Amino acid sequence: MRKQININKDWGFIKDVKDISSLDESLETKINLPHTWNNVDGIDGGNDYFRGTCAYIKELSSLDVNENEEVWLEFKGAAMSACVFVNGELLIKHQGGYSTFRTNLTSKLTGNDKLVVLVDNNKNNVYPQSADFTFYGGLYRDVNLIIVPKTHFALGHYGGNGIKITPVINNDIANVTVEAWLEGQDTTVLFETAEQSKTVMSTDGYAKCEFIINNVHLWNGIEDPYLYNLKASTNEDSLTINYGCRSFEIDSQKGFILNGKEYPLRGVSRHQDRIGVGNALTNEMHEEDMALIREIGANSIRLAHYQHADYFYDLCDKYGIIAWAEIPYITMHMKDGRENTLSQMKELIIQNYNHPSIVVWGLSNEITAASAVDEDLLENHRLLNDLAHKLDHTRKTTMANVFMLETNSPILQIPDVNAYNLYFGWYLGELEQNDEFFDEWHKNYPDMPIGFSEYGADTNPSFHNSHPERGDYSETYQCLYHEHLLKMIEERPWLWCSYVWNMFDFAADGRDEGGKHGQNQKGLVTIDRKTKKDAFYLYKAHWSKEPFIYIAGRRYINRNEKETNIKVYSNLNEVSLYINDSLFETKKGQYVFNFNVPLNGKIKVKAISSNLEDNMEINYVDKPDLNYVLNKEGSQVTNWFDKEELNPEAFSVNDTLGEIMAHPQAGKVIEQMMAKMSSSRGDVADSVKDNPALKQMMSRMKLISLLKQAGDVKLETIQQLNRILQGFKKQ
Repeated sequence: MRKQININKDWGFIKDVKDISSLDESLETKINLPHTWNNVDGIDGGNDYFRGTCAYIKELSSLDVNENEEVWLEFKGAAMSACVFVNGELLIKHQGGYSTFRTNLTSKLTGNDKLVVLVDNNKNNVYPQSADFTFYGGLYRDVNLIIVPKTHFALGHYGGNGIKITPVINNDIANVTVEAWLEGQDTTVLFETAEQSKTVMSTDGYAKCEFIINNVHLWNGIEDPYLYNLKASTNEDSLTINYGCRSFEIDSQKGFILNGKEYPLRGVSRHQDRIGVGNALTNEMHEEDMALIREIGANSIRLAHYQHADYFYDLCDKYGIIAWAEIPYITMHMKDGRENTLSQMKELIIQNYNHPSIVVWGLSNEITAASAVDEDLLENHRLLNDLAHKLDHTRKTTMANVFMLETNSPILQIPDVNAYNLYFGWYLGELEQNDEFFDEWHKNYPDMPIGFSEYGADTNPSFHNSHPERGDYSETYQCLYHEHLLKMIEERPWLWCSYVWNMFDFAADGRDEGGKHGQNQKGLVTIDRKTKKDAFYLYKAHWSKEPFIYIAGRRYINRNEKETNIKVYSNLNEVSLYINDSLFETKKGQYVFNFNVPLNGKIKVKAISSNLEDNMEINYVDKPDLNYVLNKEGSQVTNWFDKEELNPEAFSVNDTLGEIMAHPQAGKVIEQMMAKMSSSRGDVADSVKDNPALKQMMSRMKLISLLKQAGDVKLETIQQLNRILQGFKKQ
């Protein structure tokens, strides 16, 4: 029978090698898997983390294998490309850093064997190449030896397990089609599920049967994620696969429908990394991530921007979290990358077909941010869309479109359903523009389902502001941002999905902003999973059924104001606030409770609802505590600008970017400034800066607003820029 042996321990590692002939084993260090070489430099903000080739070396001891067995080597993830050698012979080359692949070792083993894996995350034609996250290199998931009889369920087909289960629901009956592919000789296959069994003879390595399950127990999301299991057996090999029976639709007016009932998908996105370990996560770390996602009451997750670990898809199945799965075809279309997108899509679908949690296959993410919508890009998407439907006729295809993409673009006609990433109220524009965008879409395209695939605001929980504004990186602004977006989403149930970007802060080595190096800080939880930001509890108030109460702003202790706002998040409908143990006020409401409290010295704050309470302390100080401010000088910008006497006949930072850029001399000054600013935002910002739609949006914004959004522009720099602009007369 089949046996799996994990070989994560005792590997040699050599950094920066050219090829197998250049290995210098005197440089070898000992490591255990999972492992990445970018766990430190991939998150330091230098945008210079090592992208190259490294070697992993393993001595394979003699295995107890008989002549009727085979030995397969399995990699659960090697980022981004891998060449596998046994005793100096190349066995397989794999391109794609997020999927399982295997190779048959049987004929190559001598009993005293050396395994060498050259892994690289170089810049080449393997996706991803340009995106706002770190492309970690390494053997960052498990490596196994699988010993199977010569006739076995297929191991060599795009990393799949050889079993495909397709339930179709009709009222309370499930028609379950089971297909199996085998390697070796044709044999009888016994299928068992739902207290039924059927025996089928394989033909040319293929066997198929059907089961009828009456009074089927549906997999019903977070309410009841019931799983059946199927056991497939030959005389020598067997597998047990979990599956779920469910139906779904995506309707342009009703949104997502699960098992015949409206079920709006409201959730978060996730990247698979952590501080200190990079993407080399353990199962315990995956479980902690899932526990945090479940705590806020999310019912869906967008697994961005690549195939995630098998174990995490299993957790989605187990807990009823509906998943959007996608390939890393992102930001920049490469004309020589088509075959790589197709192979990664094959692996994604074949390896994950049996997961009931997955409902859509994502073709790409923000692919038009740095690429024109030309025929080559369109054809790539048509081929991906056709491939997805050929491999899986039961699920939908979708795309996450960048907010700059025109809504009449031909690329929107390719997938079954669409979604947009919008950041109005953060990167540019006002919060209300999110509402306007979706209302206009729903009016103009009433028969096309639309979802909200990304939205978020960067937040450093060290920063706070009693008068929050876009670009200040304060925890206070993140709360206001998400309060608006949650209300907007709830008022539009026809949005088939919505996903916070992101559940967790994640590494983006091209970033150096918001008081932290190398991080995208849009998470509801910090990258180390130790701090739940205030907005985490806002979502818990909206989505969780577990009663709770939480006082926001607990990290904003020293406040320079005679009256301060105390904000309470709760999913209960009445909150009483106590100041220094005396009842201050009781309010009825929903989700968000605001109290304006006099502040004199140090006060104790207590919020009570039902039998639950939460506590914090705050303190009045004579002057603002600049430890709460990202740009200590920039915090003075507004006051300075209000007092500055300006010549209205000349340009100033209060004019729009478009007005200034239209002037030859003034425009050159701004071009130089923007070139410097984009370089600190990394590769993605540099690649999208010439997007015409983005330029048009930015042209309508005041320059002072853009400068404050940058967050790290000094007051003296803005003053100097304003003096220069005042030297140019308006024409």
